[in-house]
Amino acid sequence: MTNQAEHERINHVYRQWHGGTALARYAWHRPEIVHQSSQRARVLSRLLAATVGPDLSTLRALDVGCGDGLFLRQLIDWGATPGGLAGTELQPDRLDRARVQTAPSVRWHLGLLDAFPDDSVDLVSAHTVFSSILDEDMRRALAAEMWRVLRPGGWTMIFDFRYNNPRNPNVRKVSEVELLRFWPAEKRHYRTLMLVPPLSRAIARLPWLVPELLTALVPPLRSHFVYMARKD
Repeated sequence: MTNQAEHERINHVYRQWHGGTALARYAWHRPEIVHQSSQRARVLSRLLAATVGPDLSTLRALDVGCGDGLFLRQLIDWGATPGGLAGTELQPDRLDRARVQTAPSVRWHLGLLDAFPDDSVDLVSAHTVFSSILDEDMRRALAAEMWRVLRPGGWTMIFDFRYNNPRNPNVRKVSEVELLRFWPAEKRHYRTLMLVPPLSRAIARLPWLVPELLTALVPPLRSHFVYMARKD
């Protein structure tokens, strides 16, 4: 499969998915989504403080496949200056929403990372991006581009799936072997988080202590991971 064919496949999948009934499962007010968002924020905040540092005011960050800008808004909430942030996206309608919802000085780019110079950011992130790419060569090329724009001493952040979804052939898990092959850094962190979605939805109405304990005590039930690697 060529990169162009894979781009077209991804665009087609997302055009079908966004605005469809499947989005109802991810509504912001659903109990399991609230719980997942809380877990994710806790893990990301701890890792960011331990890697790039607790003061994000001078952070230069690029979020690849930024969607509507959710992670960049989170960085702003944690103290990042909007003018130091940028997001890339393949779907123009998602960038339109990001512009409306996010501070105006954030930079948005429709397309790939070729618009960004070498060694230009302190943090480059991709949230559930690689699992949407089925082509191995395209995964490898994107990882190399992310590494290129990252300055020495900067960190890459990958948030994605640990497991395949048997009901969704349009996504594929990202393995630890791939992570180490794409970003072979001496300094790295790997954290698992969030209950597998079917279980999370099934127990959503139970007290919060139940999913918290399951997540903490049964690591195989965690469906996602965060991987951070430092570029030497």
